[in-house]
Amino acid sequence: MRAIQKNVGNSLANIADDIAHGFFEITHNSFAMVGLAVVFAVITLTARPDLRQAGEARLMTWLLERQEAAIGFTEPDAIERATAANPKDLPQQQAALAFWLSKKYNVAPEPLSALVSEAFEISKTAKLDPTLILAIMAIESGFNPFAQSPVGAQGLMQVMTKIHHDKYENFGGKLAAFDPLTNLRVGVKVLQECIQRAGSVEAGLKFYVGAANLESDGGYAAKVMAEHARLLAVAGGRAPAYAPGYAPAIRPPQVIPASMPIKMESQDEPAEKAVDKVAGLSIS
Repeated sequence: MRAIQKNVGNSLANIADDIAHGFFEITHNSFAMVGLAVVFAVITLTARPDLRQAGEARLMTWLLERQEAAIGFTEPDAIERATAANPKDLPQQQAALAFWLSKKYNVAPEPLSALVSEAFEISKTAKLDPTLILAIMAIESGFNPFAQSPVGAQGLMQVMTKIHHDKYENFGGKLAAFDPLTNLRVGVKVLQECIQRAGSVEAGLKFYVGAANLESDGGYAAKVMAEHARLLAVAGGRAPAYAPGYAPAIRPPQVIPASMPIKMESQDEPAEKAVDKVAGLSIS
């Protein structure tokens, strides 16, 4: 009986040894195959940069899809979201606005072109006149994306970041207030809410500047609407009828839906000539 048990034990030990040896061989060979595959992959990608670029693009797409699934949005590459554009590539009226604002506020036309383009784009869904959005940026910050007021309003649209911090969550947090396009989008959202709450653009501007419970907004709404009127004139190819340094009381213009384009005097006129027309306008 002991001999039988000893033989069984030896057989089991041999079987276990064979399994362990076989597992080692398989693992060793597998790692060797993986190593060879990596070597061949590196050689191939080195010799074929087009394949490497395609692989990188697919990997980036996968990572962005994962990010979108996790947080609900994706952030484009820096080069894609750079806040600058060639004004000559813009439609005629947008180019005229970019050059005119550039002269008035001493800001380079390229970043202003990107802001003008974004204002026109976002106005379609916000159902606000793009020149109204630009007028608010002009009065609030003079197109300085890093502006900050004593009470904590920040960025182009001077959004109260502490109050509206939740609106920045999908853009990476409160520091996104200093990203021009992000601040523009959040500011438009706040403006929408103010107008809806107040019932009109002028009353909404009073809410926007934080004077809803005050008798006066210090002339803020009038300044915005005056600049709005000037920008409408620029976009329409018309010079404001007042001398430099003098801005008369201007009746608030009717807000033009974003879907209704502002027609220039001549649609065939090059943007440069249109800019020459408005370059001499009063910019007080």
